[in-house]
Amino acid sequence: MIERRTVFKAALAAGAALVAAACSSENGGNALPTGAAGADGESAQPVAKITAEPAADAKDVPVLKPAVLKVADGKLTECKLSADGGKTVKGDLSPDGLTWTSSEPLGYGKTYTYSAKATGSDGKPVEFTGKFTTITPAKQVRATLNPADDQTVGVAMPISVKFASPVKDRKAVEKALSVKTDKEVEGAWGWLSDSQVDYRPKEYWPQNITVNVEAKLYGVDLGGGAYGKADVTTKFKIGRNQVVKINTPDHQMHVYRGGSQVKSYPCANGLDGEVDRNTPNGTYIIMSKEPSAIFDNARYGYTNVNKKWACRFSNHGEFIHENQDNAANIGKTNNSHGCVNLLEADAKDYFDSAIIGDPVEITGSKLSPPMNSDVKDWNFSWAAWQGLGAK
Repeated sequence: MIERRTVFKAALAAGAALVAAACSSENGGNALPTGAAGADGESAQPVAKITAEPAADAKDVPVLKPAVLKVADGKLTECKLSADGGKTVKGDLSPDGLTWTSSEPLGYGKTYTYSAKATGSDGKPVEFTGKFTTITPAKQVRATLNPADDQTVGVAMPISVKFASPVKDRKAVEKALSVKTDKEVEGAWGWLSDSQVDYRPKEYWPQNITVNVEAKLYGVDLGGGAYGKADVTTKFKIGRNQVVKINTPDHQMHVYRGGSQVKSYPCANGLDGEVDRNTPNGTYIIMSKEPSAIFDNARYGYTNVNKKWACRFSNHGEFIHENQDNAANIGKTNNSHGCVNLLEADAKDYFDSAIIGDPVEITGSKLSPPMNSDVKDWNFSWAAWQGLGAK
């Protein structure tokens, strides 16, 4: 699979976003009025009151919830939130001057200092200061996202998010994931393991559309003290609709474009008489393309066998590839160890037409789909796939 670049928001995190904490002169913040009321006729206490969230001296503050400074009976004139080392956190003051809200995420395990000034409706100034600290995760978990940016892939290509460590809170992860397309597409996320969640449409993707994926995982509580390390995103395209269909007893590999058959190649598939050597039934995708590949299978007594124009469609060991040495059986007899053998010219012709993510549909075999392949998304019924989502 094509590994996707990881887009880190840690840089943002270093100076990130929750601003001042729910503090006031009455609940723990340091409010500094310019005058004090007194029975001897001195000026009355200023009426403006500044409050903030999170509260002064708050501990283990989440890094994603915005920090907010508010004033009652006055208007804010100055607001500042700074991290360790003095980096200022970005924020916005509302047009009415009553609220300041941070606009970038905070960093893990940092102490933030906030300060604010306001002028009350009585014309008197007040000031406010405080500190809080953000949560320090027991573990920060990195994620990768496939397909990569700017790739063009086949209509069966799933979206895959893989985590460096197992995830306990699957619901929290799914809430952080979004898929947007040019056309309306019905799809769902399914967990293939504790560290991998894939998205596939109900049917193959519409051809020639753009797919935007966001995994806003930074700051997400993954459970067990682990938090997302960074956000990751990708934007890729779905190419033309090309599907390979093989009914193994027919010894023919048919290629369809946009629903119409455009090519048909004679082939030899897995040996019919030995189920373990059958080319397994199921729907797969082209996972990789290699102009020259080395094949080894000690079980069946061959090593270091070089074949051309190899398109892998399963990590169970199946490829579509050239096998000119088997030309006498191609189109007549199934005798391979599971791969689809083509004549060299046909293998090259198909290789040139294929892209990663093209579907390969196999029928007529006695062997069920291997569920230990990396890409088994299409071997679940739609109802079964939906059942793989977070409960």
